[in-house]
Amino acid sequence: MPLHDTIARVTDRIVARSQARRASYLDRMARAADEGPRRAHLTCGNQAHAYAAMGGDQDRLATGQQPNIGIVTAYNDMLSAHQPFERFPRLIKDAARAAGATAQVAGGVPAMCDGVTQGQVGMELSLFSRDVIALASGVALSHNTFDAAVYLGVCDKIVPGLIIAAATFGYIPAVFLPAGPMTSGLPNDEKSAVRQKFAAGEVGRDELMAAEMASYHGPGTCTFYGTANTNQMLMEFMGLHLPGASFVNPNTPLRDALTRAGATRATQITNLGNDYRPASQVLDEKAFVNGIVGLMATGGSTNLLIHLPAMARAAGVELELEDFAEISTATPLMAKVYPNGLADVNHFHAAGGLTYMIGELLDAGLLHDDTLTVMGDGLRDYVREPKLKHEEVVWEEADRGTRNDKILRPVSDPFQKTGGLADLNGNLGRAAMKVSAVKEELHVIEAPCRIFEDQKSVKDAFKRGEFTEDTVVVVRFQGPSANGMPELHSLTPTLAVLLDRGLKVALVTDGRMSGASGKVPSAIHLSPEAHFGGPIAKLRDGDVIRVDATAGTIDVKGVDLDTREAVQRDLTDNSHGIGRELFEVFRQNVGLASNGAAVVV
Repeated sequence: MPLHDTIARVTDRIVARSQARRASYLDRMARAADEGPRRAHLTCGNQAHAYAAMGGDQDRLATGQQPNIGIVTAYNDMLSAHQPFERFPRLIKDAARAAGATAQVAGGVPAMCDGVTQGQVGMELSLFSRDVIALASGVALSHNTFDAAVYLGVCDKIVPGLIIAAATFGYIPAVFLPAGPMTSGLPNDEKSAVRQKFAAGEVGRDELMAAEMASYHGPGTCTFYGTANTNQMLMEFMGLHLPGASFVNPNTPLRDALTRAGATRATQITNLGNDYRPASQVLDEKAFVNGIVGLMATGGSTNLLIHLPAMARAAGVELELEDFAEISTATPLMAKVYPNGLADVNHFHAAGGLTYMIGELLDAGLLHDDTLTVMGDGLRDYVREPKLKHEEVVWEEADRGTRNDKILRPVSDPFQKTGGLADLNGNLGRAAMKVSAVKEELHVIEAPCRIFEDQKSVKDAFKRGEFTEDTVVVVRFQGPSANGMPELHSLTPTLAVLLDRGLKVALVTDGRMSGASGKVPSAIHLSPEAHFGGPIAKLRDGDVIRVDATAGTIDVKGVDLDTREAVQRDLTDNSHGIGRELFEVFRQNVGLASNGAAVVV
């Protein structure tokens, strides 16, 4: 099947836009690769320090003739998604030894849980943790003793931060090893219903706590299709996972076998052998286009609209919001996974999952098949699914039919003809809106606005009964420079209650929503942000705002914003408490949300 015209056109535009940056990046990577194995440039004293604790592996490391794999791990046991990584280094080391190689834990990186910090002050560090992870990975790999790296990370900012590091050290191969989702607990729609009842004052905290604990109940990623699971999809579509690895549950024989197979594969694709696959060659323009197609086809997290541009820039690739929006027009929505549907990722995987989707999209000409992956040459390898035979992984051709068309549909009969992302432009600036879970009658909202400058004020107004008519809720000074761009997901139950009461309500903000944002129409990542004097800072209560996802516009009606002064807010309180004082340099140097809100690239 020839490549779809839209995918080809967007890819060509990205290649042209990125030409200078990409050429400079590839030149740096080529020069680094030409220097040969990293350990060859260390003195005997350097090497002795690196190998001192490696026991029986010391002699093998000292010869420098076999690959040495660096493990960068985001393990902690406060994140359910990362707790399984506690066992991975031993599995990886054993697999490396069996392949005649060695592996060392190069370093750990922080990993915070947005579920814990949601609506809390700590969330103001969340987006910047991505840059800290990239920096910490840089420290880990700076010892210059590794021929490839395996990256252990799953959740929201962790994978993007690790990708930035993998691109920066792009002269060595990178294999990402996932931990998998927790088994299904309380259905996500039931959990959401209890949250809305609590927001409305209909149930108490005991019932809310019971529902939350029944939903988040074991090791693995949360089972809704938020940012963490979108990351896992992305790694598979971009060829950095082994095929079919994303959604295998933790602590199962197949999961362990995939971990060992990933480590073995890392030993096979270094510059020491004949199948060299550096990360710089995997992370090219086509791979990022494939990732965007996957994002649209699955109805993935809006957070990736920030993360993907930052990840791409680290590899010399320049992405713009227009690329996402145009790819969305050509990509059908093939999956219904909560919050876009009732199923969770385990149900999605059982229905055929990513293996089925990749095959369908390839057959429709919506993916580049000629990308380099850690597995082989082209995404056709990812139409096979892993099976466990004699404790080893083998890949077999997958059933090409969906096993549940209420969860997963073919390209020829999708849930929606487009991916459900709107690029909004108007006199308020530029924003993004995910509409895949928003009712069609709410794709256009025109109503007077109420201005707020934090989430608590919105909730307090709701409790006072102040929302009695159609309203556009504006929450400003939530951008990366103002306070680190925290997610505003804790507003979702409140605004959902208003929708259920029959009001037309939309959110407009220069902040982020959660990767699990759903039925509330939300114009997010509005740029320029209020702290930079953007138009959102000139709005007043009662101004009529039109959010039109159909036309792709976001405007204030009947107001000449040029005649108004931008409101300024004292942000002193954002600069201290819960570690915020340590991140002042990030707030002062962060880029625009439209460019990925990046600090380190």
